Amino acid sequence: MSEVAAAAGSGGTLSLTALTALVVGSMIGGGIFSLPQAFARSSGVLGSVVAWVIAGAGMLTLALVFQTLSRRRPDLDAGVYAYAEAGFGPYPGFLSALGYWASACLGNVSFLLLGVSTLGGVVPVLGEGDTPAAALLASAILWGFHFMLLRGVKEAAAINTVVTIAKVVPILVFLVVAGAALRADLFTANVWGGVMPSWSALGEQVRGTLLITVFVFIGIEGASVYSRYARRRRDVGVATVLGFAGVLALLTLVTLLPFGILSRAEIAGLHNPSMAGILGAILGPWGSAFVGLGVLVSVLGAFLSWSLLAAEVLSTAARQGTMPRFLARETANGAPAAALWLTNGAVQVFLLVTLLGESALRLAMELTSGMSLVPYLLVAAFGLQLAWRGETYATDPRARRLDFALAAVATLYAGFLILFGGPKYVLLSAILYAPGTLLFLMARRERSLPAFTRMERGLAGIVCLAAIGAALALATGALPL
Repeated sequence: MSEVAAAAGSGGTLSLTALTALVVGSMIGGGIFSLPQAFARSSGVLGSVVAWVIAGAGMLTLALVFQTLSRRRPDLDAGVYAYAEAGFGPYPGFLSALGYWASACLGNVSFLLLGVSTLGGVVPVLGEGDTPAAALLASAILWGFHFMLLRGVKEAAAINTVVTIAKVVPILVFLVVAGAALRADLFTANVWGGVMPSWSALGEQVRGTLLITVFVFIGIEGASVYSRYARRRRDVGVATVLGFAGVLALLTLVTLLPFGILSRAEIAGLHNPSMAGILGAILGPWGSAFVGLGVLVSVLGAFLSWSLLAAEVLSTAARQGTMPRFLARETANGAPAAALWLTNGAVQVFLLVTLLGESALRLAMELTSGMSLVPYLLVAAFGLQLAWRGETYATDPRARRLDFALAAVATLYAGFLILFGGPKYVLLSAILYAPGTLLFLMARRERSLPAFTRMERGLAGIVCLAAIGAALALATGALPL
């Protein structure tokens, strides 16, 4: 994806292939290498299948909403937050931009933690990315990449081919080897994950994995974020769906095959990246080392890509007046300097915060998912609003009915995730939204516009109250990380 971002940054046009690569590159980062352990900690085979069915159906409808919006509203070329602003006003649009940016920052935290956790397999002091030494190393990597990006993105594009190979080859090798070594009796024994079969047990297993599925699908909107650079506007939606289908197949296989290699308890106890542990159990130490090397290169590439994507969100929002003007400043090489400084400064803070949790990597992944839920909900709701009002559907009533149904399912799915899987993290997100509102007020003042409408004033009050409540709950231990 860094090559795509580099092309975008230099004003080039993106083909269907490049846009599809952007979607795949956005979603296949470090998360896929940790899926076996992440799922086994909460679920067996059946719970995992149900979680992927729900996630696949829900995210597919969301992908189709992105496809519809890119075709119906080609004037909205800034991606996720532009849809929220067009449908619900400037302040909800700002919150969507801020939330999406924060989810990208937290995604970068997870990439850094997974990288140092991989090294922790041979350097015990790094643990699973949850030690002070790990935080120090991750911080050094963060700022090393930061200063490279400030010089421009040509260096980033130069390593794109290596990063792509490092992502794909270990995954394909893993699937082939694990498929050949799969034991049907062990796979069957892991169907319920060692618990008594019941609907309540299945529900708990699904609940425990839903946010993980969101994490690995973040990036499905990657083509939309860079849609203003597309060679043909219709390619944006097609790239989104093509990328989604391929990634869903990979994610499902990577999750399920390990249940035929080890018991659920053994998988849950693996050091991350757990894909390396599975391959090591089949092939020995060199199998672990092979995956570990691929993970290191892959997560660094994903970190590079998401740094550029997060900065692009801020700088685009600043150019369009949603964020303050200073965030649109660029270096002589075209790097969004102010946006990069704010992005990587936030990553540094989040990196330190994750050390307070029981599992730093899992906390980073779930916080990333939680921050993305509100932006996704607003996009789906805008698609629903567009079809309900009939805008752009005057000569196409049949498409209107279909798009309304898809947007309704996508909206229900995003709302379901907030209620069923992520209310804690949505509440925590208010701690960022409340002080972040100062950026919105700065942007409105720069444009000599009123701060809020009456409805937005009420929304801002709710956000501030939620932030105060979340902060008090954290301080008293009522809301543990």
